[in-house]
Amino acid sequence: MRALDLEVFDAVWSAVEPLLPERADDHPLGCHRRRISDKICFWAMLIRLVTGCSWVDVERLVEGKVSDTTLRARRDEWIRAEVFDKIAAEALAAYDRVIGLDLTEVSIDGSLHKAPCGGEGTGKSPVDRGKLGWKWSIATEKNGIPIAWVTDGANRNDCVLLPATLKAVQTRGLVDDIETLHLDRGYDNSVVRRAVAEAGIADLVCAKTRPRGKKKLDKKPLPLGLRWPVERTNSWFSNFGQLRRNTDRCLVQRLAQIALAVALLLTAKLIDWRDRWSF
Repeated sequence: MRALDLEVFDAVWSAVEPLLPERADDHPLGCHRRRISDKICFWAMLIRLVTGCSWVDVERLVEGKVSDTTLRARRDEWIRAEVFDKIAAEALAAYDRVIGLDLTEVSIDGSLHKAPCGGEGTGKSPVDRGKLGWKWSIATEKNGIPIAWVTDGANRNDCVLLPATLKAVQTRGLVDDIETLHLDRGYDNSVVRRAVAEAGIADLVCAKTRPRGKKKLDKKPLPLGLRWPVERTNSWFSNFGQLRRNTDRCLVQRLAQIALAVALLLTAKLIDWRDRWSF
């Protein structure tokens, strides 16, 4: 997992550190226990995101340098300061500046995963015997770079999440640059087409399936659209253990994990780009 490479960690940490909220030392006697290093906490959060283990196990993996209670408190503190959202936005801006986002072909799709602890933004999975799960809906540019994402319960249809996903793209100021939007065949309905039109996207391609009763001898190709980039990005996200089987109970915590995953993925790609063109 590239996210645990020290080079990737150091690059992301250098962007995270200036965003961390300052903590005022207001103890009247100045004799409280020394505050655990933010860098150690960030490394522990990264281990949990990648492996999907519990906070207690993370405490053991970092040899007890920071407790699970401190990690939860520090995570919530950083979420309130919008640290994770800011580093994801910074990583996207850096990628666009160095390599460039190709918005001529954009794909949107959802991906459903386990959430055994339930909580906000979860629901009964229709493909996992009614067990609790969650779903993300992401928009990717032509090369699979995620440009916007939203989450909801596993019982929510992908079509229901499409307007929110388009709104997230619009919030980043990218919707006007989209030339063609590619969707799965499940999105092919009037409600989706109206939402896409309202977003100002004129060209919509939905994958097609062969009608029932059609002979298998019919070799006429069916239009599938350019959907492999978003499918590959869903696979990238699924490599993170905590996204694949999420045990958090709050929506903002899951969104923070996705934002951190995006920052890690884009940082690794920028490092690869640097190595490719360095002499």
